[in-house]
Amino acid sequence: MASEGHQQHPLRVYLWIWFLLFVLSVFSYLVDYVGMEGYLKWTLITLFMLMKAGLIISVFMHMVWERLAIISVVLVPPGVLLFLMGLMMLESNHTLVSRLTFFAN
Repeated sequence: MASEGHQQHPLRVYLWIWFLLFVLSVFSYLVDYVGMEGYLKWTLITLFMLMKAGLIISVFMHMVWERLAIISVVLVPPGVLLFLMGLMMLESNHTLVSRLTFFAN
């Protein structure tokens, strides 16, 4: 009988990622605790959130050890959706400006 070998990752990797997630969470809360306002606050909170999501996806969902094909199937569609959302934001700004110009008369 052929036995399937499963790769076991060292516990140290998971503990290190948990520590990094804790540190990023502390930084995220400190941004709000310090009292930052405006775009800087939301940019930092979003950056820390994306970094935590990247760590969770790469290690706990085992994406860092997967083939490129599986990574592409999981990560390319959300990337395309974000790109299309950016295009819609640009179009909505153009539409708003043109409507304000037309209806202001």
